[in-house]
Amino acid sequence: MKECRRIITIGLSPAWDIRCRGRDLDWGRHAQIDDQVVRPAGKALNVSYALAWMGWGSVAAGLWGRDDYGEMEKAVARLDGRIDVQMTAAEGRTRQNITVVDTLYHREMHLRLKSELASSLSIERLNTDLGKLVHEGDVCVFAGAMPVGGLLEPTVHLVRTCHRLGAQIVVDTHGPALKSIVETGLPRLIAPNVEELRELLGFPVEDTPERLAEAGRRLLDGMDMVLISRGEKGALIVMKEAAWTGRCETQGKVLSTVGCGDYLLAGFLAGIRETACPQDALAKGLKAAAAHAWGWTESEPSAWMNKEIAVAVEIV
Repeated sequence: MKECRRIITIGLSPAWDIRCRGRDLDWGRHAQIDDQVVRPAGKALNVSYALAWMGWGSVAAGLWGRDDYGEMEKAVARLDGRIDVQMTAAEGRTRQNITVVDTLYHREMHLRLKSELASSLSIERLNTDLGKLVHEGDVCVFAGAMPVGGLLEPTVHLVRTCHRLGAQIVVDTHGPALKSIVETGLPRLIAPNVEELRELLGFPVEDTPERLAEAGRRLLDGMDMVLISRGEKGALIVMKEAAWTGRCETQGKVLSTVGCGDYLLAGFLAGIRETACPQDALAKGLKAAAAHAWGWTESEPSAWMNKEIAVAVEIV
C-alpha cells in the first residue's frame, strides 16, 4: 500500500457496546458483576480506538443515530482526542450490543441487535458527506456488517466514491458485501477471518499457513494484500511475492476476544505506516490483538505491548 494521508474508518452498523464482567455467571442466577463498560463502538470505530491507543489519529465516519449522536460525540471525546468524529446522522437511535464475560470459567455470551440505521436516504447522505471528506492519499477502512438486498449496490457505491476521490480502500466485512466489493477490484487490502475467506472463495480451505496462503493468492489479481485472522492460531499476511505467518508466543490471561480482529487490523495499518514492512506490520497487529484480549488496551499504554509481548513471524 502507498503512503497514506489520513486513515478514515467507515461503518454502517455501529452500536453501543455494553460489556459486563463477572465471575461464575449462569442461567437462572442473580449475580453481581465486577464491572461494566459502555461505549460507542462497532468494528470501524473500534479500529479508530485501536489506532488512538497506539498513538495514531484517525477520522471516524459512517452512520450514527441522530437521537444519540451527541452522547456518542461526548463519549468519544472522553476516550481520546485523536479521533475526529465526522459521522453522518441517520434517523433513529443506535442499537445496543451486550457482551457478558464470565472471568471464572473464561466464557463469553454476545447479544446482538440488528442495525436499522442504513437506508437509501442515510446511505445517500453518507455518500455526499464522504464526497466532501475524502481526499487523495487517504486510506478508507470499510469495516463491520453492511446491508444487503436493495441496499447492497448503494453501499458498494460508497466504496467507488472513495476510490474515485483517490483513496486507498481497506475492507473488513463479510458475506455478500465483501464479495461484491472484492469483485469491483478496488480494495488494496481485505481482512477476513478463516470462515469469511472460505465463504468468499466458495470452497473449504484447510486452516494451515500453506493452504491459507494458497487460497489468499487467488484474490490478489486486483489487490495488494490479504490479512487473514486465525484467532488463537495467529494471523497471516499474503502478498503476490510472499506470505508470512505469525503467532503470539507470550502467554496471557484472556479477558475477552471481542474486537481482537479490529486491533489486529489497526496494528497492521499502523505498522505499515511506520515501516512499510509487511512482516513488522503483522507483528504489530498480533501484539495489539493480544494486548486487547488481555485487557491492556483499557488500562496500559501501548508501549507495554512492545516490551512485554513476543511474537514469531516467519515466511510461509
